[in-house]
Amino acid sequence: MARTGAVAQTSGGTVVVVRAVEVEVGVVDRAFRGATTRSDPEHAASRAQTDSIDVRTSRGILLLAARNVEAVTSLTPSCVWRATPDLIVALDERFGEPVDAYVNGSQVWLRDDGPGGTAIEWRLHPAPGYRRPASIDTYEVFSTTAHALATGDAIAAPLDALWEGLEAFPAYGDEIEPAVLATIVTAALGRAPDAVGIVDHEGIGNEWERTAGRTSIVDALFAQLLA
Repeated sequence: MARTGAVAQTSGGTVVVVRAVEVEVGVVDRAFRGATTRSDPEHAASRAQTDSIDVRTSRGILLLAARNVEAVTSLTPSCVWRATPDLIVALDERFGEPVDAYVNGSQVWLRDDGPGGTAIEWRLHPAPGYRRPASIDTYEVFSTTAHALATGDAIAAPLDALWEGLEAFPAYGDEIEPAVLATIVTAALGRAPDAVGIVDHEGIGNEWERTAGRTSIVDALFAQLLA
C-alpha cells in the first residue's frame, strides 16, 4: 500500500493515509467534493483545492479527512491558425471587433458557433513579449491593425510583434469532438485551421505565466497538436 502523505489514527487503531486516500483495513467510500474550472491560457495558474474524503472503515468508523490537491488537468479540443495578414482581415470582416481585449495583447470573441448554440471562444494570442503600440489604445489595437492590413496603410507595429496565432475552443468546457469543432470553425471563419486536436491549457498557461509572457503560446499549442 502506498504510504505517502500524512497519517491519521482512530481510537480503534485503524490507520488512514490521508493524502494517498488509502486505508490499511476497511472499505473506502470516497466523495470528492470540489470542481475544476476552465482556465484561459494567459490567466491559467496552478490552483490548490481542498477536497473532503469520506472514509468508512471495516469497524464502522466514519472519518472525514481533508487533503490539498492540485486541480485536475483537463484536455480541451482546439483548433489553431498561424497569424497572417489575411487571417486578421478575415477575423475583422466576419466577426467584427473583439468582445474583449487585454493589456497583454489577447483579443477575444465569444460566439455561439457550436452545436446547439454552444459558445466557442476565439482567442488571438499575443506574441511573446507583446508590447502595445504607444499610439494606440488597448481596445483599438485590433481594429486599427486590421483596417491598415485591409487597406494597405502602414501598421503601427509588425504583425508578428503583435499576435502569433488564433485559437478556437469550447468556451465553457463543453465536449465537442475535435473533428466536429474543425468543421464548425472552418465554416464560421471561412478558412480551415492549421492544426486540430486536444491540448492542455493549464500546462501551457502555467509556463506562460512563469516566464511573464515571454514564451510562445502558439508554438506550445502546435507542439501538442502535431505530436
